[in-house]
Amino acid sequence: MTSVNPPAPSVDGAALLDQVEAFHRRFNIFPTEAAYVAVTLWDAHAHLIDAFDGTARLAFLSPEPGSGKSRALEIVETLTPRAATTVNASANALFRLVEADGGTPTLLFDEIDTVFGPKAGGNEEVRGFLNSGYRRGAKSLRCVGDGSNQSTEWFSSFCAVAMAGLGSLPDTILTRSVIIRMRKKAPNEKAEPYRRRVHEKQGHALRDRLADWATIVHDEVAQAWPEMPEGVSDRPADVWEPLLAVADAAGGDWPERARAACVELIKAAQEGDEASLGVRLLTDLRDKVFCGADRMPTAAILEVLLGLDDAPWADLNDDGKPLTARGLSKLLSQYVRPDNTPIRPRGIRVGSGTPKGYYAEDLSDAWARYCPPPPEKSATSATSATPQVNEGESVAEDPSESRHVFAEADTRQLRIAG
Repeated sequence: MTSVNPPAPSVDGAALLDQVEAFHRRFNIFPTEAAYVAVTLWDAHAHLIDAFDGTARLAFLSPEPGSGKSRALEIVETLTPRAATTVNASANALFRLVEADGGTPTLLFDEIDTVFGPKAGGNEEVRGFLNSGYRRGAKSLRCVGDGSNQSTEWFSSFCAVAMAGLGSLPDTILTRSVIIRMRKKAPNEKAEPYRRRVHEKQGHALRDRLADWATIVHDEVAQAWPEMPEGVSDRPADVWEPLLAVADAAGGDWPERARAACVELIKAAQEGDEASLGVRLLTDLRDKVFCGADRMPTAAILEVLLGLDDAPWADLNDDGKPLTARGLSKLLSQYVRPDNTPIRPRGIRVGSGTPKGYYAEDLSDAWARYCPPPPEKSATSATSATPQVNEGESVAEDPSESRHVFAEADTRQLRIAG
């Protein structure tokens, strides 16, 4: 008699994710509905880690203690496979943990600010582990052995990682993360007290059911190419691809909820993250300084930048000193002109003099590549506050209202440096 393998039992993936989400809601007060969706999908994706080419980091961050970050990580611990929680660990220990027998761990980093905070030092090796380990196949070369009897081995760093901490994280980690900005509970927000002796078993029961469901949908998820919401591409798409694949496999309303959460959390991350200093400078030059002008002397650029409210230029350094011509040149030289040469100050004819300054044509390529879309243009391309400078004459609608008017008589007064 021929034996037939029984079909795999059917599991309602959408209902299971609903229950995982409900478990989080009992103990966690997340800032938005999108956060519950994202964290639930992240829990499930950890069970399917070997089906993906990449993994999203999960970051619970807050400006103040007591915002529920550690509790969130504690609930995640009960729901994910082979969870390993640490407050601090060396890179060597992390590599060995990933390589250990028993399957890929889910690494949970509490108090991550002690690793990357302002008083924590570089921790470049741990940063390297977290940066590289979001992609399958990521390996690092390490020395093993004692004393002079050492050899080299390749160690994998690919695993699911969730983090909780105060403040922020290095940009290289944030861009690989789903970011949940935690906050203190409001007086009207209540969460059930978490009792490990009781509730851990309930979380583990859900964890085991997630593992069973993951076995059923593994091949489907491994072959999936989830459709991204409009406008989601590049690194954000890499981050969300495994979570959307999980949602599509679960069905129900999860595909729709997942894509709505994806758009909302990506937008929140982009609005909450400060641009790099260089991008901020480029954007301010385009929108606040040049404003349609084709060239500007360095002295005029600095005058406008140092006068901007809510900008870093007036007290840029730790000692409170403002941006200088030398500092301006150093920042801009990191970017290139359309001909792929570094942006440098050039002579600008103002009356009978040729002070150093910058040309819009030199900045145009950097503006297009690095800056966010410009604000809606007004009726005139140049404002009266920032005049155009052409052939030694100031072009402004009302010179009496201009912040700086350049004519031959004024050239000697320019603060030229560089």
